[in-house]
Formats: sequence, structure tokens, C-alpha cells
Amino acid sequence: MALFLSRFDNKVDRKGRVSVPASFRADLTSDAFAGVVAFPSPGNPGAIDGCDIGRMKQLADGIDSFNPFSAEYGDLATAILTKSHRLPFDGEGRIILPQQLLQHADITTMATFAGRGATFQIWAPEAYEIYEVEATERAREQAARFELQRRDMIVAGE
Repeated sequence: MALFLSRFDNKVDRKGRVSVPASFRADLTSDAFAGVVAFPSPGNPGAIDGCDIGRMKQLADGIDSFNPFSAEYGDLATAILTKSHRLPFDGEGRIILPQQLLQHADITTMATFAGRGATFQIWAPEAYEIYEVEATERAREQAARFELQRRDMIVAGE
């Protein structure tokens, strides 16, 4: 299973080509597909979500667990599967970000790759800086609540 960690800032050329971090590329190459599957992030409007083909198949399987005629199925299929792009590596380990994704994330000359475990995100560096500060503050608050819940479980004998 892929494990995407850390943060990398890479240059984007005028054709939308960007080098994928080497540590990410190692987890993005399989017999099925060597490249990135990318789509506009439903959870973070300024980000592009990226993953390997195996993770995308897991997401598709999860979406398929809904009634195919339900609104939930239609919404998730449209937001994720319909807007996804298979972006193969070129000989130099780069991908070409489609214009729709560049515009969605407002990426021009630089792109920030942010590891998130089984997935990663691609941001405009300035937008990511703002998100990272806000997310870190929320994480501090959540961590404090988590400790309290964990301590309560221990005291309760669970």
C-alpha cells in the first residue's frame, strides 16, 4: 500500500508539466498503471487529490456500494470518478496537469505536493501555506479532545 509523506514544492512549466516527488513516484508505479490519478478535492476546494490506481479502485468500490440510482451514488461518482484524470509519468517522472485541474487549484508556476498517507494533495503553494496553518491549529484542538476521550476510556476501564 502506498504511503505518501512530507511536503515538496516543484516547478510547473507552461505546458502544465510538473515533476512528481521521487518518493511519491515509487508508490505510484504498478503493473496496472504508472502515474497519478488526480481529481478536484471535494473536501478542500483549492486542492487536487492524488493517489495511485489501487486507491482509486478502492474509492470506486466504495461508491459502488451505494444504490446506483441514489443521489449519494450520483453525487460521489460525479465529484470523484467523472472528474478524475489518469496522468502517466513521462520519461523524467513528470505528469501533465490538465488545464481544469490547474484552474481548480489556481496553480501557475509552482505546485506543492502534500503527503496524506494513502493519498496526497497538490496545491498552489500560497494556498497550501494558509491551509497548513489552519489545519495545524485545528489538529492541536482535536488532539487535546482526543487525549481527553482516550483518558476517559482508560478511566472507565475500556
